[in-house]
Amino acid sequence: MNKHFLHISDYTAEELWDIMKLAKSVKKKFHNREKYPHFQNKSLAMIFAKPSARTRVSFETGFEWMGGHALFLGPNDIGIGKREAIKDISRVFSRYNDMIMARLFDHKHIIELAEYSSIPIVNGLTDYNHPCQIMTDIFTVWEHLGNIDNIKIVYMGDGNNIVHSWLHLAMRFPLHFVCCCPKDYKPDKETVKKARAAGISNIEISHDPTEAVKDADMIYTDVWASMGQKEEAETREKVFKPFQVNKKLMDSTGKNTLFMHCLPAEREREVTDEVVEAEYSIVFDQAENRLHVQNAIMIKLSESYDK
Repeated sequence: MNKHFLHISDYTAEELWDIMKLAKSVKKKFHNREKYPHFQNKSLAMIFAKPSARTRVSFETGFEWMGGHALFLGPNDIGIGKREAIKDISRVFSRYNDMIMARLFDHKHIIELAEYSSIPIVNGLTDYNHPCQIMTDIFTVWEHLGNIDNIKIVYMGDGNNIVHSWLHLAMRFPLHFVCCCPKDYKPDKETVKKARAAGISNIEISHDPTEAVKDADMIYTDVWASMGQKEEAETREKVFKPFQVNKKLMDSTGKNTLFMHCLPAEREREVTDEVVEAEYSIVFDQAENRLHVQNAIMIKLSESYDK
């Protein structure tokens, strides 16, 4: 198993299944309030260049439930790539801690962090990808459908880091993945090319929401303007308005379709309040499962590192 968790495609399908099966097991233990001191006397450094409530709470709660101590380092505590060289931070923290989780802007920064680290690095998000979220998403789909082979997942909105991680997953699991986006907001060409070249999944780029969602098992969306893009919010709102997920769109799929969102949601923008609150919405299952899937990822990394 890879030493770091940076991209989903760094792992084999078998290794990804092992993470999901372990997540199922640790979720049961967590719900039963069982003791699980896997990280007894261990510490996790959590580097946040980009703030996030869910990422902090899920990693901190999970690591401490497993007996360890999680340290929060916000933008004012550590200036990644500004106050100190990333390779220096990586080597110093490797001597203090047992694992690092980093939520950063620039993807190159997490690559460099991993290059110089002697301990496992977990990618908590970069502008390029969000592997913990998509592993959580496919785990949640598996829980609800019992099967993930060739399911149709339609992502509605910006071809962003969420899409890139779905494409990396599509290099390992057979999926029918559709990114439905405005023409000027398509995902990274090279990532699309690699996903198609893997020859495992059916990958589509669409610009027609009604056509894209036909026979969809899942419709997924995200905010139209992420952190660092807020100055574009007004422009994006006009461009993305036809891509809003609402009841009409959900009803047009021709089957019982589930709704997904990585949260936080800007209700009445990318998705209506009615859809978020509907019975077919599984957004809070996704949110909870971040905790369990991340726990499984950290356990697997530690087992590989300890060998």
